[in-house]
Amino acid sequence: MGAYASLTSKGQLTIPKDVRDALSLKAGDMIAWTVVDGYLIGTPRNLDFADLAGFLGDPPDGPASLEEIDAAVRDAVGRHVVGDAPKGGHEGDA
Repeated sequence: MGAYASLTSKGQLTIPKDVRDALSLKAGDMIAWTVVDGYLIGTPRNLDFADLAGFLGDPPDGPASLEEIDAAVRDAVGRHVVGDAPKGGHEGDA
């Protein structure tokens, strides 16, 4: 899916309705923005982190800080969007 949005003079964007619908976005939802190799990546933050607690079991290297988790997610999403291979060069690696 692709869509265009114009930046206003106040630096605001309106996310097109079909994109909002596809991502289940609603007023007040947060979007995390990052830049990876010149690409702007917007990641919806409409899922409460607490909802995922314990989903994958205990982490193999012990608990990670929220900052470490956010950095890993931003890196993985950015690599996926720009088509770069994951670290280690294998599809299953993240």
